[in-house]
Amino acid sequence: MQNTPISRRRLIAGAATLGTGLTLGAGIAGLGIAGSGRAQAAAPITLRVSSSAPPDRFGAHYLWFKPFQEELAKRVGDQIKLEYFPNGQLGREADVVNQVKGGSVDMILTGASIWATIVPEFGLLDLGFLFNSYDHCARALDTGVGAAYDAMLQERAGVTILGWGFQVGARSIYTNKEVTTLPQLKGNKLRVLPTKAFIDTFNIIGATPTPMPINEVYTALQTGVVDGFEHDPGTVLSYKWYEVSRHCLQTRHIYTPLLAYIGKRGLAKIPAALMPQFQQAAAAATAACRAEVPKVEEEAMAQLREKGLTFLEVKPDEMQDLKRRMSEELYTAYLKQYPVTAPLFEKIKASA
Repeated sequence: MQNTPISRRRLIAGAATLGTGLTLGAGIAGLGIAGSGRAQAAAPITLRVSSSAPPDRFGAHYLWFKPFQEELAKRVGDQIKLEYFPNGQLGREADVVNQVKGGSVDMILTGASIWATIVPEFGLLDLGFLFNSYDHCARALDTGVGAAYDAMLQERAGVTILGWGFQVGARSIYTNKEVTTLPQLKGNKLRVLPTKAFIDTFNIIGATPTPMPINEVYTALQTGVVDGFEHDPGTVLSYKWYEVSRHCLQTRHIYTPLLAYIGKRGLAKIPAALMPQFQQAAAAATAACRAEVPKVEEEAMAQLREKGLTFLEVKPDEMQDLKRRMSEELYTAYLKQYPVTAPLFEKIKASA
């Protein structure tokens, strides 16, 4: 295959967990396939990998997939081949999720939010201001929170989390007209992910949350269907949204994990003899992704400034009041609705 955007050499898989409570081996054992004993296949094993992002370092998915592909090649040669489909080539994420469950697509690189319709407890990770940094997020994920979500997803969807990386930067609010204070967001239609946690968060902020697929955002901004959106700077640069949205109010409301998922049928393709190397490649990809994200975030913001996008900090008193309201109005209601997440919430707080 040539080195094109869908070349195996351009692949990028989502981040495998570091060697703590997020071990892939435990998840595989839970699916009852690690000890399949199947002989090493003579023909290469092919895994179809889906990504909604462009195949570049600012698209975040690339920061996990590239090291995964390279590390896997070092360990197993051409015994496992990856077919990478970036830019949503296999369809909308909501549809690809079902394909991963069914087995027609083996892996998907995306955030946690897309699974909230199947495992509503994933919405906890989308609550505004839950994490105060990626270091905080990593500590929580690696000390049990990630493993708990992996177990829930396996039980309800038959899908395993290979690893938890990060998007390229904290999510903030971008608008086509300058907004200097949080109250000025009132009435602004902002594109958000179609999950209850995102919608509730932005209702509290005071904007009008408008869910839509990621590949529709540029046109929606261009035609005035929405007044802005919330996302990370890497994605803004990768999707060229700076062309139709010139201002950023730096709320840093969410530090979003970037995950690599593999379906039950996809995982079953990996012979037991190659499973340790598969795990090791995923773990190495996670470590590489997490180390690279802070540097790439700085690069993305610098390039966005060069392209004319302005960044403005939220006033400290406004931010303090917003975080208080999130705690009182959002966290309490969410934990009451999904009590199983209460221990995870406490673990996240303790990891700060």
